[in-house]
Amino acid sequence: MRIAVGADHAGVPLNVRVIQELRATGHAVEDFGTHDASAPDDYPDYALRVGEAVQTGRAEIGILICGSGAGVSVAANKLKGIRAVMCSDTYTAHQSREHDDCNVLCLGARVTGVELALEIVRAFVAARFTGEERHLRRLQKIKKMEED
Repeated sequence: MRIAVGADHAGVPLNVRVIQELRATGHAVEDFGTHDASAPDDYPDYALRVGEAVQTGRAEIGILICGSGAGVSVAANKLKGIRAVMCSDTYTAHQSREHDDCNVLCLGARVTGVELALEIVRAFVAARFTGEERHLRRLQKIKKMEED
């Protein structure tokens, strides 16, 4: 799977581990950085880069990491067609893909431990949208909201 990954300065250590995990399991990772935890930067910049990769089809899904996960989630959800979800458990990670067709996972490096974060990533990456009528109906309503 083609996966776009990005993190601000707060997400650097977890970002490194997530990228290692994804590559070790055979995924093609487009790494949007950052790699310098000492230089404060702005999480919306990474949300935009990862979101655009997903919007254009360069990546099938994206993963964003900041301190809490909230900032990148808010920013990514401003992009048309992006359904970003902040997860702190594996159930939400797979359910968000299976029912809500979420295409960007957001993690908080300061609030989620590394091993749990990697399990969340695995659950999100492995899950697939079910395409059930009720889920399609709800997604159509979301798309209409984006257009209005």
